[in-house]
Amino acid sequence: MATVDAAKLVLVVACALVDGDGRVLVTQRPEGKAMAGLWEFPGGKLGAGETPEMCLIRELQEELGIDTETSCLAPLTFASHAYPAFHLLMPLYVCRVWRGQPKPLEGQAGLRWVRPQALYDLPMPPADAPLIAPLCDLL
Repeated sequence: MATVDAAKLVLVVACALVDGDGRVLVTQRPEGKAMAGLWEFPGGKLGAGETPEMCLIRELQEELGIDTETSCLAPLTFASHAYPAFHLLMPLYVCRVWRGQPKPLEGQAGLRWVRPQALYDLPMPPADAPLIAPLCDLL
């Protein structure tokens, strides 16, 4: 059985922000970053001592300038994907309640609200692809 070096296991948390019309927010990775130009769910790597929920609250504030609470984050599914240099484990949470208007604060190339089915038509990182079907089923 193959094993994964624990040092190369990366935990990233993602969030599907869902607006009142049932659309999902995705952001486009900026030039100069890995996978530039691809669309992704907001989120990021867990910091030392953070829970996934704490990480999302922080990341949503840093990336989009919005505030939410732990009680507004509902876990939906996760992705487990082997990239060449590391293995990514990514829980996806759904959030329907936040304060503020999302705006790109960290150099994102774009920000877009899309219907869940339209996510299939966007170029996304390979780890994000398995998250789309459960999101479509929910919405």
